[in-house]
Amino acid sequence: MHIHWFPGHMTKAIRMMREEIKLVDSVIYVLDARAPLACVNEAFDEVIGSKPRLYVLNKADTVSRDAVIEWVDYFRSRGDKCIYSNSVSKADAGVIVKNLVELNEEIIERYRQKGVAKVVRAMVIGVPNTGKSTLINSLLKEKRALTGNKPGVTRGKQWVAIDPYIELLDSPGVLYPDYRDQTKAMKLALIGSVRDEVVDQYELALDAAAFFIAEYPEALGERYRLDVVPSDPRALIETVAARRGIVARGGEIDYERAAKAFIGDYRKGYLGKIPLEKAGLR
Repeated sequence: MHIHWFPGHMTKAIRMMREEIKLVDSVIYVLDARAPLACVNEAFDEVIGSKPRLYVLNKADTVSRDAVIEWVDYFRSRGDKCIYSNSVSKADAGVIVKNLVELNEEIIERYRQKGVAKVVRAMVIGVPNTGKSTLINSLLKEKRALTGNKPGVTRGKQWVAIDPYIELLDSPGVLYPDYRDQTKAMKLALIGSVRDEVVDQYELALDAAAFFIAEYPEALGERYRLDVVPSDPRALIETVAARRGIVARGGEIDYERAAKAFIGDYRKGYLGKIPLEKAGLR
């Protein structure tokens, strides 16, 4: 299976980001905690330049706390400022604001010495479906940014003031122009950053099954009540179909529906709080 999805609006989004980056002091870089490295888009590096970055491992509730902490430590070991968040939780809002202020402390102090209260402006970036808009809404008292549990909801720029001295610019999710690493592409498709409509769901399920068989066989055994987990991905999908009663006319297995059910089990957390990447490793 070869995955590639880079619609025209993403080219426009990169162009917009290049223009608007001049207006901001820093960047909030939102990553999905299930696959942080896959969510790092090299195309953003040119756009961001030397602007300070705050990495936010979002959807932190989808993986174990130990896995999240290991990733935070990994980014911090590189000299990056990094925190984790569950963007639907208001409890994390204060932590994000605190770290954003710390990130911009130098410029805030420069303005303070001139007797001016600096309004900090930050651009929120990330690949699709990492929860950027939801994170912004968690910082607001009312919902303003468009959100949706699918990639491509945010299309244009959206400025929002989360308090009198902090303004955020939401930006559309942007994927890689070049999909040389298909392992990363598979992970992005599995977490919903690539539209399901442009990915062969059965092929994606086979790739995902191969990954889980190799890395998390115990989770598969527990979810599907298996004493022995099949070593063949196709056999695992057939087992899922049998366990869920997913059959077409004539009693034959409906492979497409079984594939979607398997992918859905991961996305909904039914296989457990499983990360697709381990800290510092691909």
